[in-house]
Amino acid sequence: MAEILCSTGALIGKGNHRDYHILEKLAGKLACDGYEFMMYSSWYGEWERLADDLEGLGLYMPVLHCDKRIGEAVSQGEDVAEESSEAMEKFRVNCALARRIGAKALVLHLWGGMASDQHFDNNMRAYPRLRDVAEGYGLDLLVENVVCNRENPMKHLVRLAEVYPQAHFVWDTKMAAFHQEETLLYREDYAWLWQQGHIRHYHVNDYDGGYMDWGSLHGDVKPIGAGHIDFDAFFQYIHRIGYDGSFTVEATAFNVEGVVDTEMLNGCFARIRAGLNR
Repeated sequence: MAEILCSTGALIGKGNHRDYHILEKLAGKLACDGYEFMMYSSWYGEWERLADDLEGLGLYMPVLHCDKRIGEAVSQGEDVAEESSEAMEKFRVNCALARRIGAKALVLHLWGGMASDQHFDNNMRAYPRLRDVAEGYGLDLLVENVVCNRENPMKHLVRLAEVYPQAHFVWDTKMAAFHQEETLLYREDYAWLWQQGHIRHYHVNDYDGGYMDWGSLHGDVKPIGAGHIDFDAFFQYIHRIGYDGSFTVEATAFNVEGVVDTEMLNGCFARIRAGLNR
């Protein structure tokens, strides 16, 4: 049966000082099945205490979203090998945290930052090392279709799958829409990506900008219905392929004071359930 998760990144941010303790009081107000825990770079110095506290909450967290800066460091290029080595060490911390909180899968931005996909060969070379580390912790590594400034995410996912047939992905509807790729999965020439089990998870977010509209991308993640993505077509695709795995809502739900709009998030969860149950 499909699981609907809430990204903790939708709840925890600068407005509430990235205080992960708020999960305890919010959990009873959110109609999700569990959480995708978002790791922030500011938490490395206290990650073991973080793990202890999260274990104490007893919340279901089957997915951990890695620190986004890991992929950014990998993208920098061979001239910063020391930074790449540091990225690998931080990745191991993400894996250790994931195992502590009971996660089974890791979401990774394999590329990112200003460098983005401009040195994609570096990202390709790093992938098997990252996957091996994740598997050593009993985790399924899921590469996200992160936005690019050189090529497009679908091109990179296809290349990864062709070179590494066991590669697994998470498909983000917003990221895809940024590149006008949101309907590619519905086409027969890309059907092999789901038929061969490459896509294991979905991020369900809306987008209200145009093609590679950076101004619309940066800022709050939009809830379902706040943009122009055709979610009726998306759920028709989900029904057609018989997918019954997990979905994560990442819509930004906190304001500048850090107050969380649980009603908006619950509306997103309800919209996904309605799409799955029609």
